[in-house]
Amino acid sequence: MDAERAHRSRPVQWLGRAGMVCYGAIYVVLAYLAVRVVAGARSGETDTSGALAEIASTGAGLALMWVLAAGLFAFALWQAMEAAMGFRWVGKELKRTRKRLGAAVRAGTGVSLGIVAVKLATGGGAGSGDQKQREWTAVVLDLPAGPVIVGAVAAIVIAVGVAGVVTGVRGSFMRDLDATDLPTGTQRWVRRIGRVGHIAKGVAIAIVGGLIGAAALTANPGEAGGFDTALRTLAAQPYGMVLLSVMAVGFAAFGAYCFAAARAHWT
Repeated sequence: MDAERAHRSRPVQWLGRAGMVCYGAIYVVLAYLAVRVVAGARSGETDTSGALAEIASTGAGLALMWVLAAGLFAFALWQAMEAAMGFRWVGKELKRTRKRLGAAVRAGTGVSLGIVAVKLATGGGAGSGDQKQREWTAVVLDLPAGPVIVGAVAAIVIAVGVAGVVTGVRGSFMRDLDATDLPTGTQRWVRRIGRVGHIAKGVAIAIVGGLIGAAALTANPGEAGGFDTALRTLAAQPYGMVLLSVMAVGFAAFGAYCFAAARAHWT
């Protein structure tokens, strides 16, 4: 009961919602980095860690890093509570379980991004997300049945990406929002940007899963990669810069959706 009261308490709710704004802001900056790749002016990491590093490089970057770190850890705590006891308005047990698993993943993402923000705030580097992904893949590939394990992870990541695309197409994310908390007349726009944002994010995650799958098939960890490799792989395709521009719009839309969800998410 104490845990449930804490989950529903106003301070936890407000801190979590502020953290969701921070999470959305990272995707807006990620969209900016993708646009810079299209313009040929970006050579660093084009992923969420790279977005934090970009913010840290601004005049007020170190102060902003502490704010973002606090917000991201608060977001992680909120999502962890959602994973443990949230989504009670969802009628079907299977759907509630899926949503709670999604919240658990977001909690882990919030913690990892919060750690990166702290490192940047204390003068450290964000590190390469792609390199970490390849190092992890190399360790697992060396295990007995390593390629099978990596292949299973790839399948899960692809499934998460596909689920994100389906969520965007169906607009089912709107069920998590209390439309009465949104300004009058904005619900249609929130649905539109949410659709675009979820589809773009889902496609990027699915590409990451495909890269992990390629590493499993070839037993070569160099084939793996994170968002940066996924976006650059997309850019290398025919009409790649057009596709990357679309992804940039999608990431910006997802960030904007997070701002709306921070205000109107069911609790």
